[in-house]
Amino acid sequence: MSVTPPFAKKIPHTFSHHQDTRHDHYHWLRDDERSNAEVLAHLEQENAYTEQVLAPQSTLQHTLYQEMTARLRPDDSSVPYLKNGYCYQSRYQEGLEYALFERYPEGKPEQVALLLDGNARAQGADYYELAQVAISPDQQLLAFAEDFISRRHYQIRIKSLQTGALFEEVLENTSGNLVWANDNKTLFYVYQDQDTLWPYRVYRHTLGTAQSQDVLVYEETDMSFYTSLYKSRSQDYIIIGGWSTLSSEINLLSANFPHQATQLFLAREREHEYEVEHFQDTFYIRSNKDGANFGLYETPTLTTVPSQWHTKIAPRSEVLLEGFTLFNDWLVVEERSQGLTQLRQLQLEGAIEYTLRFDDPTYVTWLDINADPHSVWLRYGYSSMTQPVTLYEINLHTQERRELKRDYAGEQFKASHYCSERLWVSARDGVKVPVSVVYRADLFNKAANQSAAKGANPLLIYGYGAYGASMDSDFSAARLSLLDRGFVYAIAHVRGGEELGRDWYEQGRLLSKLNSFNDFIDVTQALTAQGYGDKNRVYANGASAGGLLVAGVLNMAPQLYHGAVVAVPFVDVVSTMLDETIPLTTGEFDEWGNPAQATFYHYIKSYSPYDQVQPQAYPHLLVTTGLHDSQVQYWEPAKWVAKLRELKTDNHLLLLHCDMTTGHGGKSGRFEAYHELARDYAFLLTLAASA
Repeated sequence: MSVTPPFAKKIPHTFSHHQDTRHDHYHWLRDDERSNAEVLAHLEQENAYTEQVLAPQSTLQHTLYQEMTARLRPDDSSVPYLKNGYCYQSRYQEGLEYALFERYPEGKPEQVALLLDGNARAQGADYYELAQVAISPDQQLLAFAEDFISRRHYQIRIKSLQTGALFEEVLENTSGNLVWANDNKTLFYVYQDQDTLWPYRVYRHTLGTAQSQDVLVYEETDMSFYTSLYKSRSQDYIIIGGWSTLSSEINLLSANFPHQATQLFLAREREHEYEVEHFQDTFYIRSNKDGANFGLYETPTLTTVPSQWHTKIAPRSEVLLEGFTLFNDWLVVEERSQGLTQLRQLQLEGAIEYTLRFDDPTYVTWLDINADPHSVWLRYGYSSMTQPVTLYEINLHTQERRELKRDYAGEQFKASHYCSERLWVSARDGVKVPVSVVYRADLFNKAANQSAAKGANPLLIYGYGAYGASMDSDFSAARLSLLDRGFVYAIAHVRGGEELGRDWYEQGRLLSKLNSFNDFIDVTQALTAQGYGDKNRVYANGASAGGLLVAGVLNMAPQLYHGAVVAVPFVDVVSTMLDETIPLTTGEFDEWGNPAQATFYHYIKSYSPYDQVQPQAYPHLLVTTGLHDSQVQYWEPAKWVAKLRELKTDNHLLLLHCDMTTGHGGKSGRFEAYHELARDYAFLLTLAASA
């Protein structure tokens, strides 16, 4: 028996800007309070329809879920790291969703003590997230931030590690960001607006007092800047950062004298981005003042004249300086070249330099937790599309390396069963776009460049392309369930990310955003032309800003795709960017443009997926969202699906699932999220089998 999809009613509603009128018949689906009975009923109808349509896939979903969770070690734990005489670790108990946060005195693992049990904290909640955790300098107090509704509404609690008791005060409406002063009784935290979730104030809290008595020490007035806190490597400063897309500003607080006033490090300036670290009586500054890809500078004093900074690493046109960490004798930098990350260590006083080398054609490496600057061991992580996440440490002086942990990927997993490649695809304007590809080694014989199966397999292409976020080629144990069933998986590193440096980002934002969509389309066509997939079984996947990417592509070139899974997609771009009451809007004018200006309005509208839905055939679609999403409001995908259902000319599946208890990140807990992924994969596998 066929199932009838729910068609949302149409209520005329118009917006007029710049002599242009937009008709939004589904504007009524917006409910900021998440309490309108008619809206909730419609979302439940969409969920019921999706559940009915996907019911025949339930066995496959269950099989996939069992496969994915079998690739998790039931009693997994992190590698302990040393800080101030204690070793800290997170540990899972078999069958439980949340981690235990533990520690033990250095060299005495038999004296392990439980600091916080996520399972106990989450008891009775549909959603639970433990965010930042901070131990006081004297090791006796634990401050931690929690979210129980999946909307980035964090409460901060404080626990005595001597008695196990929680202090009475609860700090509400925070961003979850917190730092201890060195007196062990003063806590600084970031307060956020209750509606827009804009983090803009820093308060000083004294242990044992009510939040109403907290003292405001810093307030941001520009809504395009977001405020955050961190403690310097030297432990001498609490650093208040104001961050926007194109500029930043640092203020300093004394961690030793927390009642002193803040001190400005360097005033904000348009298009100057910088961040500050302090160690061994020296300030280190990562800055783009001399080049878009950032350089590293140092100064022993607080100077407001950047020309007086000493250049430690000059900016380079082909290498992006992404981050750094400091040790007693060494500086270690994280860099990106030709789309791939690398780690390099430099002697602070001397000319010795080492670069870590890796063999995979596409991979990612990163600096791990290096809490002790006096250690001679550097911890770093490594992963590729065929190699599980592996944690190493290397002796900074001798270069001796040892493996600390390799993630479990199931009893049957062998890296040799899979093959990865790095390709370069020429986009329509001649720019070469990097693409990372992985598949089973026995899928087709690339060496011989011929096989009966070549080009007959399904192909899934993932993309993001925004905010300068680089989509690295890492490992996914869950993805093996697709690869083992014949899928080729590709990441299109489209413009808008930062894989090829800052210029790669600049080419995919503001009035250059169309490059992101064009790159994804051109990569799709190149991959099928080169035999990486059957052109009739090509699928697309993206989430959030990546959902915008995929949704825009489906308007522009729907004929290229048999189906797509689009998660929490940012699809109503014009309306959202015109509404400063919505979280994130004001901070993103430099990303998308401000449509209050006619040039940006018309450009954004030209690609905004909701505005560009038209009567044409669309691929099969599974769209997901969360009712409490604070980053992309649930009504964007709900409206998009309603408009697609009205206008599309095909009989393909169009499914919306709105999780009524979660937000942007989906289900919390170690295993719950795999139900969602199993559903998505079952949808794709079923489509591929039916094509």
